[in-house]
Amino acid sequence: MLLNEQYWFFKKALSKEVCDKIIETGLKRPKVKGTVGNSKDVDVVEKSTRLSTVTWLNDDWIYNLIHPYIESANQNAGWNFQWDFSETMQFTMYGKNQFYTWHADQRARPYPSDHKNENYRNKIRKLSVTVQLSDSKDYSGGELEFDFRNTKDNKSKQICKAGKERGTIVVFPSFMWHRVKPVTKGTRYSLVMWSLGAPFI
Repeated sequence: MLLNEQYWFFKKALSKEVCDKIIETGLKRPKVKGTVGNSKDVDVVEKSTRLSTVTWLNDDWIYNLIHPYIESANQNAGWNFQWDFSETMQFTMYGKNQFYTWHADQRARPYPSDHKNENYRNKIRKLSVTVQLSDSKDYSGGELEFDFRNTKDNKSKQICKAGKERGTIVVFPSFMWHRVKPVTKGTRYSLVMWSLGAPFI
């Protein structure tokens, strides 16, 4: 699918206080190692692909903050994807030498029709969101990059122009290839969300 806009961003959309509150909320929850989906959509730990620590958030006040930005980006970028539900959010911590190599968020197939949560059934990930929670002065590395090799000019490996300013929200189609480069100093905190809808026809 060729797109005029590969991603859309809102610089410093969230205040320092809101970012601090999300970080505080995330740090209080149980932590697990970051996983990746394999060809059977089973989540596994693959240290060569991803090194990070995550926790899961389902707080309505955070959804209420982020959803308007998803709607705005979806319209402003001209994607106009149908979506009607967002998955449980992922609060992610990247420490020194941690990273996530090239990947796309869209799964190999829609969620099963018998999924325990009916809001997931027969849907795919359509829009992904990354929220920059850390102050850029508190860490080095950890840049978000996109691979645009499917565009006409065949550009690839472009650092996200949104930069690393705290509170910045980046929205992009879930089939876009992207990565988080290794953190070289400090800790990078981010919030990730995926919005679901009916499969593309």
